[in-house]
Amino acid sequence: MAKTAAKTDNKKALLRSLPSIDALLRTKTGTSLKTAIGAEHSTFLARQVTDDLRTQILAGAFANRDGNAAATMLEAAEQRLSARYHEQAATAVQRVINATGVILHTNLGRAPLSDAARQAIEEASAYCNLEFDLNSSSRGRRGARAEDLLAKLTGTEAALIVNNCAAAALLVLTVLARDGETIVSRGELVEIGGDFRVPEVMAQSGTRMVEVGTTNRTKLSDYKKAITTHTRLIMRVHTSNYRIVGFTKTPTLKELSSVAHEVGLLLYEDAGSGALIDFSEYGITGEPVVRESFAAGVDVISFSGDKLLGGPQAGLLVGRAEIIERLRRYSLYRALRADKLRIAALEATLESYARGTATNEVPMHRMMAMTYDEIKRRADHLIERIGQNTSNYLRFEIIDGESAIGGGAAPTSRLRTPLISISHDNFSANEIEERLRHNRPAVIARIENDRVLLDLRTVFEGEEAELLSALLSLTTAE
Repeated sequence: MAKTAAKTDNKKALLRSLPSIDALLRTKTGTSLKTAIGAEHSTFLARQVTDDLRTQILAGAFANRDGNAAATMLEAAEQRLSARYHEQAATAVQRVINATGVILHTNLGRAPLSDAARQAIEEASAYCNLEFDLNSSSRGRRGARAEDLLAKLTGTEAALIVNNCAAAALLVLTVLARDGETIVSRGELVEIGGDFRVPEVMAQSGTRMVEVGTTNRTKLSDYKKAITTHTRLIMRVHTSNYRIVGFTKTPTLKELSSVAHEVGLLLYEDAGSGALIDFSEYGITGEPVVRESFAAGVDVISFSGDKLLGGPQAGLLVGRAEIIERLRRYSLYRALRADKLRIAALEATLESYARGTATNEVPMHRMMAMTYDEIKRRADHLIERIGQNTSNYLRFEIIDGESAIGGGAAPTSRLRTPLISISHDNFSANEIEERLRHNRPAVIARIENDRVLLDLRTVFEGEEAELLSALLSLTTAE
């Protein structure tokens, strides 16, 4: 009974000593937060903190330290206010150092933009001629230059830009196949990251999906047998994030286009990563080149702007002019069209391709082109700058490994790469990774076989000083 009474008295004392919102905001942390995020938001966080503390006191989570309940609660509240702010701040979009070796890392924003694309965003962020023709002083076509470049670079008749590739597929299926049937191979009913599933997009568009063939083998005759008076489209989907190998068969695009056009149907290809050039010189195979698809007879093609093209997130549509114009005129396009910043960045990226300088100017290209020896020299130099005797607990080693393209592109292609392995006597791999992740800017590494690995292929040379600083902070940890 005495213990129960003591616990009750302790809770009452702590509850009475909970700091007021005003007292919490007068602390050093509270004062700095009011300056950083404003009085309203800091008051909101302070109220959350005191509510959480009240709940934990009632659950018996706090003790009255040295009988000074007021000091105990104020200290706890200030610490939690700071922690709550930093938790929220970490969710804001911010630059990170990608040391994972995944070039098109979906969680880290996929393709990093070129210097020209960043400059174009800055200029377009003010007033710009988004839909204004400077030659005629009349209303102009949104994204005219970027669309013209797309058509030229892909050898197609016209182009259209929407906000992502899923939107592009939805627009095509809605405009060209709504209330009709779309034929697609069972082996192409893919799910891409973010729960994008081809069958669900088809259902949303109002077209009825007709599956043909099997997972690994679909014949031309399967498509022919499935054609009815209700058929509107034949669809080819590039299986971006996986490959079926072995006993497989699928018709060529030329064969499919012949079948479609013989009976007055359209052929649509969702090309996924959407390569504008052949990447085989980088060891990347199996990615459709958009120009070749159109030359094979595909009527309309959709692909991404932030994958193998190396630009901003966008859904890019190219093909026959009559079809592209139908898509542009449809009311759904207005809900899916790209904004001025996206268009500006895309235009600058496409200009690099048009000049033939994309290999040097588009970061994704440069990262893929880096040789093993080039990255090895950078890794050796970084370790030398850290110094082997800086810490008795921390060790660095260069090991052989691989980088990945990522973003659902070229899933079977790997780039041989030297990796920096980090180990520490007092910290586990998870603890090292966490310390790097909490650095500012955050360093995102990967863990394999209980070792933290850094891949410099995806680290810009201009970021190496910041990476060095983050690694040196590990050498002083005990």
